[in-house]
Parts: sequence; structure tokens; C-alpha cells
Amino acid sequence: MANELILIVEDNEKNRKLVRDALQFKGYRTIEAETGEDGVRLAREHRPALVLMDIQLPGIDGIQALQQLRSDPATSAIPVIAVTASVMMRDRQKIMAAGFDGFQGKPISVKELFATVQRCLEGA
Repeated sequence: MANELILIVEDNEKNRKLVRDALQFKGYRTIEAETGEDGVRLAREHRPALVLMDIQLPGIDGIQALQQLRSDPATSAIPVIAVTASVMMRDRQKIMAAGFDGFQGKPISVKELFATVQRCLEGA
């Protein structure tokens, strides 16, 4: 299922590069944003197949950005995976309750990332 466009919203340059390089290696196309506001704008402009959203971002956080995407009919159906260092069970439950389609903890495991991306793109 490669060649889909994936939006990476991540303010940490090293994490962004890791995810970008891994996805591009698998044949996905990527676009990137460093803030929640830019992520929402790029999602509206490019309509990616999937969004990988960091939770702790400058400006609006990942949960607020998700709420904006879900409230816009043009972006409401785009699957969004939370990518976060907040991996305690209570944090994960709060994040998933906000409406994310998947969860990826940090540090990022490329193998887990691919499995989560594939699952969300297939609608499972």
C-alpha cells in the first residue's frame, strides 16, 4: 500500500527525520509540520491518507489539532495516529478517548510504527 501521502506533525527534528526516512524507505510520500496549526493547515491543503500527530507541540497541542481536523468535513475522516512519549496507561486512555485512530509511543520502534500505519491505512 505504499505511495500514500502521510503528514508527520512533530516538533522534534530527530523524531521527524526518523519517521520520514522510515516511511519514505517503505515507499510512502511524506509532508511535515512542526506545529499543530501547520499540521491542520497542511491536512486541509493536501488531504493526506494518514496523519502522525505528536501530542506535545508548540502552539495548539496534538489533541486540539485533532479536534480541529475532526470538526472539518474535509478532514474529519483522515485517520490520525497519536505519537507521544506519554505512554502511561492513563495517558494512553486519555489520548485514545480524544478520538485518535492509533497510538505510537516514543521512543519510536520502526517495526511498531509500520504495523500501526498499515493497520490505520487498511481501516482495521
